[in-house]
Amino acid sequence: METTTPITCSDCYDHQDTQESCIRGHIIACGGGADHKDKGGEHGLRKKVSRLFHGKASSNSPDVNSSSVVTASFKTSFLGKLTSWPSVEIPATPAAACGGSNKRALLCGVTYSHQHRYKLKGTANDVSNMKNLLTNIFGYPAECIRILSEDDPYAQDLIPTKKNIENSLKWLVEGCKWGDSLVFYFSGHGLRQPDFQGDEIDGFDETICPVDFMKEGMILDNDINKTIVWPLKAGVKLHAIVDACHSGTILDLEHVYNRKQRIWINNNPPSGVRKSTSGGLAISISACEDDKMAADTTVFTKK
Repeated sequence: METTTPITCSDCYDHQDTQESCIRGHIIACGGGADHKDKGGEHGLRKKVSRLFHGKASSNSPDVNSSSVVTASFKTSFLGKLTSWPSVEIPATPAAACGGSNKRALLCGVTYSHQHRYKLKGTANDVSNMKNLLTNIFGYPAECIRILSEDDPYAQDLIPTKKNIENSLKWLVEGCKWGDSLVFYFSGHGLRQPDFQGDEIDGFDETICPVDFMKEGMILDNDINKTIVWPLKAGVKLHAIVDACHSGTILDLEHVYNRKQRIWINNNPPSGVRKSTSGGLAISISACEDDKMAADTTVFTKK
């Protein structure tokens, strides 16, 4: 199930059209990980992505892979040097690393430090706050929390590249068993793109943006669902907290909670493709709805 229920992590903005107004957590829950807007009012990344799909009728073909189209388009449409971060395989040994604990967490904070126009300032704070929350309040062992950030460029396996995030998502759920409590937290940019597989009610796939997304591409909601939702066995609970634009259904779960009407809405894919767990429970708390944006802010904490 997915919901835009408020959480007390940071603070955000809700963007509707070109207006920016703070709603103090009524819909948006976290700050720091969301996206900036251009001086002209329209979100820079959003304009870039919009241009990618204008006049690209051929990419709508069922024989064309949407991720490849987006990746190739980003490579040719963004000017300047593309960030290239090294990625390595991360050995997935959760049981040994966590000493048998049933609590495990993956925290990703992406600042895009080498892409100054889209750089975020609050994501490092978000990840630090989330780690403190998990360890001090909810009893997660520090050794069972994996943090991906750009703080240490020499820790190649802990930079939030596409490959490292994908490997870490697998690490999060590998070997999960009855009684396990898992957390996935992402603070960074989020985008959306046309759905070419017919599994989105609104016709768009939601994505999260790794630090190297302009070169390697984005991570789609379809892939996140397959990686961390499908493997959840009976008795396993996953909380995903995604602080990014367009993150309402970023886990592609089967039900979405409408807070105004206080009802669960069916989000089953029109194509009938599987989106369910293997008996476990997945809960996603998002910064905003699929068609909304969020942003860094200093309004509440002055940070």
